[in-house]
Amino acid sequence: MKYMNIGVSGVKASRVALGAMRIDTKSPEEAAAIVQSALDAGIDYFDTADCYHNGESSRVLGRALRDLCIDRSDVGIQTKVGIFRDPDSDKITRYDFSAEHLIAAVDQELENLQTDYVDYLLLHRPDTLVELDQLAEAFNVMQASGKVRHFGVSNVNPMQVELLQSAVSQRLDVNQLQFGLGHTGMVQQEFHVNMIDAPSLDHDGGLISYSRLKHMTIQAWSPFQTGFFEGVFIDNPKFPELNDRLEQVAGKYGVSKSAIAVAWILRHPAGMQVLLGSMTPSRITEMAAGADVELTAQEWYDLYLSAGNDLP
Repeated sequence: MKYMNIGVSGVKASRVALGAMRIDTKSPEEAAAIVQSALDAGIDYFDTADCYHNGESSRVLGRALRDLCIDRSDVGIQTKVGIFRDPDSDKITRYDFSAEHLIAAVDQELENLQTDYVDYLLLHRPDTLVELDQLAEAFNVMQASGKVRHFGVSNVNPMQVELLQSAVSQRLDVNQLQFGLGHTGMVQQEFHVNMIDAPSLDHDGGLISYSRLKHMTIQAWSPFQTGFFEGVFIDNPKFPELNDRLEQVAGKYGVSKSAIAVAWILRHPAGMQVLLGSMTPSRITEMAAGADVELTAQEWYDLYLSAGNDLP
């Protein structure tokens, strides 16, 4: 496992992290086995959110870390807040960056995770009704109390980062974004400059270049998904060319196709961190091996093209 610095915070973490969104249905024994497999693979960073199954994912993750007697200082724990789900319908009804909501949500997450602090707190999605003075108040309270050490965002574009950063004294070090061979929009736009075809449309405000300029760490979520939760591309008959290329490159390096898909993300010099969502210990081990594969530039481009992209 290779390790990296997150933003410019000085926090060092594994380049592959484990997301706990789907751990909520696991028994204590199963959850402990999942977390142990991640630790054995060199993963020392865990991601969750208060809206994942009404906090149950965080509770199961926290219990697993406790059951394994993990020293809190040996792992990084990150959570996301700001999404409000109606408790009756379980539907998202608003985004909420009010000071009252954020502070209460963090307190609940600390209880869920059985910890006194989180290494990173991310604002989960942009709240267009954000009152910047309230956001600054919440950040100051959470940092002064020691409950949150560092801050970031998730699914936020560059101008939104600029707006939020203008209000808070704490540096926003992370942006969690969907990215992978099945979701390549952020790099498509970088190639199709000064063109009028569909890939030239800038949906994201130049996120990759912006993140590199600002030294923000992009955390790539759903690295194996196509579109927005439209299914994985690994072993999917809809993507024969991509799977053939993945298999070819995987054979060269002696790893799985999933590992190569991880290595493809990590090959980008933006210095991303990949969030795995698998709850199968053997799969976690396979995927994490991608952190130790250094693809050539041509292999990176070959995989990009085999995923159905083009170079103008």
